[in-house]
Amino acid sequence: MTTTAPARRATARRTTRTSRDAVLNGAVELARAAAQEVAEHTSDVGEHVGAALETDRVVSHRFAATMKGYRGWYWTVTVARVPRSRTATVSEVELLPGDEAILAPEWVPWAERLRPGDIGSGDVLPFRADDPRLEPGYTPTGDPEVDEVAIDELALARARVLSPQGRDAAAERWYRGARGPTSAGAVASASECLSCGFLIPLAGPMGQLFGVCANEWSPDDGKVVSLDHGCGAHSETDVESRASDWPDQAPLVDDGAIDAVTTED
Repeated sequence: MTTTAPARRATARRTTRTSRDAVLNGAVELARAAAQEVAEHTSDVGEHVGAALETDRVVSHRFAATMKGYRGWYWTVTVARVPRSRTATVSEVELLPGDEAILAPEWVPWAERLRPGDIGSGDVLPFRADDPRLEPGYTPTGDPEVDEVAIDELALARARVLSPQGRDAAAERWYRGARGPTSAGAVASASECLSCGFLIPLAGPMGQLFGVCANEWSPDDGKVVSLDHGCGAHSETDVESRASDWPDQAPLVDDGAIDAVTTED
């Protein structure tokens, strides 16, 4: 007799074929005893819900699973007999899900489940030698003067750098994100980051579209913004001031709003 763990990803047999084999059809108590032997508690095996013909002289009896958390599951006990025998034998016992069973989702590898923002402090990603977002960086030429300029002065001593695919993906992600031209703050802004004195342009091809905000009063301070992004902290914006100094002075206490209370000694 073989058993199958409850977590097995299988489907309960739902064939409508019935058997005229009186020996196998009548082996309900034999099948129940086999299921109870496998179950943790005999009460985990519920009522008999039917039998189905698998093939010649092979029938499966199904019993409701009564354990908590296994609604819609069935104990399926397969019994068989040899030709001209009047004795049924248990072949296997399985706990299988029915149509209404609650099943766990299909397992997905960790590398495919990972999403941006999932990496926390101390987490380390595995090395990807074939990462399409990267391509080989500077390769030493063997000429000391050339290599010194490239590595020390130009800071090209990186094994890999962004590939065109990686750069395009980052640009599209940033441009369509919260610091692109379509965010609520950018739409409400009167001026774009391109004309802001606090913008630090990026070097290279990405500088044609992005920069870094350096305004401590901006919600985007220290973050990459598109040149057509914007916010209310633009260097050239102006509103009517409520005080002579900026930012506003600390609020004054209105002494007239204080009630004097006499206390007992």
